[in-house]
Amino acid sequence: MNDSFEDIRPYYDEEIPDAMRRIARSEFFSLLAEYVFPGEEIESVRRRILGFRTIEEFQLQVMKRVNEQVIARSIASFTYDGMERLDPAKRYLFVSNHRDIMLDASLLQYVLVTNGHPTSEITFGANLMSSQLVIDIGRSNKMFRVERGGNMKDFYKSSLQCSQYIRHAITEKRQSVWIAQHNGRTKDGNDTTDQGIIKMFCMSGPQDKIASLAELCIVPVAVSYEWEPCDLLKARELCEARFSAYVKKPGEDLNSILTGILQPKGAVHFSFGRPLGEADLRPYENLAPGECHKQIAALIDKTIRSHYRLSPNNFIAHDLLHKEHRFADRYNPQQMQAFLRHIERLDCLDVSDRGLLRNIFLRIYSTPADHAHNN
Repeated sequence: MNDSFEDIRPYYDEEIPDAMRRIARSEFFSLLAEYVFPGEEIESVRRRILGFRTIEEFQLQVMKRVNEQVIARSIASFTYDGMERLDPAKRYLFVSNHRDIMLDASLLQYVLVTNGHPTSEITFGANLMSSQLVIDIGRSNKMFRVERGGNMKDFYKSSLQCSQYIRHAITEKRQSVWIAQHNGRTKDGNDTTDQGIIKMFCMSGPQDKIASLAELCIVPVAVSYEWEPCDLLKARELCEARFSAYVKKPGEDLNSILTGILQPKGAVHFSFGRPLGEADLRPYENLAPGECHKQIAALIDKTIRSHYRLSPNNFIAHDLLHKEHRFADRYNPQQMQAFLRHIERLDCLDVSDRGLLRNIFLRIYSTPADHAHNN
């Protein structure tokens, strides 16, 4: 056991029984049980949970069921491509765009498991570890904590620890890892890789930054939602932030998690890009470190954007935002009417500038279309 990761790591198997006992005693257990195991008696579910002894049991018998329920209840079609590019015997660093707090990483695990791959470990913001129940579910599901914020000294220390843990997980524990392309969810539809993430990856490796990155075997992953499950919440936050610093309200992250799970998402698609090998990265080796990180981030962006699956909503939002009919051949009147009805939901939000709110909302959907046609 590596004590330097004690404060951030997922649970070990031997810690699962205690975690299951705490979950089974939670005041929210009945609600969780009814969603994951509909129709089964609560005490039967409790006995089932108390019988788990390993992370694998928890993931296959609970988290896999969670994903199946999400897909059955709120996703019209769930598809993926690119799995043929991955070797089940190898370990990868999955870098994806990030639209939903829980589902991006959770549904990726579902794709891995159903295709005979082991699940990955998952980065999880320390701000979300807000209760013992969330901590127990997260750490039992291979989530490890990532610190955010703080002064420069603390930020450097936490970044180095995160970098060391990711490399330790992939090269020593033989576990793949999922991480978002930047801190926090994309709220404006602009999926962009933070070059600071690339710098963080390099911090724990050898001096040769290219070899350091190649060792992690980065796989860009594009996650596409037809209907953004938290679009109203994101639009309101961005609108309010235009006028003053946005401060999250108590329980806001939990509300976003539940909204993401429950709201209809339409078609959802995952696309796995080709793993980035040393040959892909060597062209950047003679650049200054900052420029190297910037170019590799751009390479990941290019892959994610080229694999993003656009829906009629993206083209409708573009045409509404720009007051044109450029993409009129990409949608029909029924799809336009469905999107306009969706926009009407903005009326329930209490904001001072409704025109700004509408434009922000439209950009959430239109930006991916802009990227696709500007590259």
